[in-house]
Amino acid sequence: MTIHRFSFPTAIHFGAGARRLVRDHLKERALARPLIVTDRGLSKLPVLEDFRATLDGLDVAAYVGVFGNPTRDQVSAGVDAYRAHRADAVIGFGGGAALDVAKAVALMSAHEGDVMEYAWDHPRVRPIRAQLPWFVALPTTSGTGSEVGRSAVISDEKTHVKKVVFNPALLARAVFADPELTLGLPAPVTAATGMDALTHNVESYLSPAYHPLCDGIALEGARIAARALPIAVAEPRNLEARSDMMMASMMGAIAFQKDLGAVHSCAHALGTVVDMHHGLANGIMIDHVMRFNAQAAPAKLAELARVCGAGSDAADFISWLGALKRRIGIPQKLSEKGVTREHLPRLVDIAVADTCHQTNPRPCTKADFERIFEEAI
Repeated sequence: MTIHRFSFPTAIHFGAGARRLVRDHLKERALARPLIVTDRGLSKLPVLEDFRATLDGLDVAAYVGVFGNPTRDQVSAGVDAYRAHRADAVIGFGGGAALDVAKAVALMSAHEGDVMEYAWDHPRVRPIRAQLPWFVALPTTSGTGSEVGRSAVISDEKTHVKKVVFNPALLARAVFADPELTLGLPAPVTAATGMDALTHNVESYLSPAYHPLCDGIALEGARIAARALPIAVAEPRNLEARSDMMMASMMGAIAFQKDLGAVHSCAHALGTVVDMHHGLANGIMIDHVMRFNAQAAPAKLAELARVCGAGSDAADFISWLGALKRRIGIPQKLSEKGVTREHLPRLVDIAVADTCHQTNPRPCTKADFERIFEEAI
């Protein structure tokens, strides 16, 4: 196996078989009682037991209570599992939801109060002062890039409103990015998570914030995803395509420290109102929002068209997005997933309140969101 090691923003072990390095990584630091945080679906698949088998010599426990969007109760139950096991490390194993819960479990195992009180926009936000337990991340999807992120998105069970805990302390101490862990993903999940990765790169590049380092990463991430995503969907055992998508996912998450845009505000609203998968929501909405953005960022959209092999101007890029969606099975319209005009008022209100659109290349008002959602339905 070939393992590439680099740090941006944390230590990354990238390549087929990287998961087999976790045991020695923990043992070298005298860590012996890790808690694996993962989701219910993965807990029933051989991939989790196969990974646990690589951790021989360690006293391993697993918390498998993550499902759907991460919630406060899932975090609390994970902290209980951490303390019951007398754990000394956290291993996040899964997609974005599992990794976000894993970060929050590490946080709350060392801090008091409610996890929502650590959200950046809480009126009396609590500081993160204590040392968090050692946390390593292994992504099993290629979408959110949460493994290299410094935030955790947690929902309130009652309101379904998502809150973001953001702090460099949440960064994994090491990432083990093993594309072999994604070989079993079904085509619809590959498509939806892949569109999430592509959206992160696209929106980061279009953000008017100044960050040329992220611009370069985002453009290359979009280029890689544009080439690899259709192959990964059509040929699920294609390790090269899976590797490329895992890299594009991490690049998107690194780039979006520059911020995102209105696609994500729409997706967050859809996740709240109809519990739509985040990547699927981004995939459905991206070309509709890009059409809205075209007049404000024609040169950047043209550059995206060029690197994605889509043509030479903004219209080419938007047309290419629609064609990509058809090719990989992403719906063109929200109505195909049961969203109706009755959902519009709440969707619009939540999208307006979401902060992501504040760095959209074109300012997005309530009336603008109404038109975007109406077109998408």
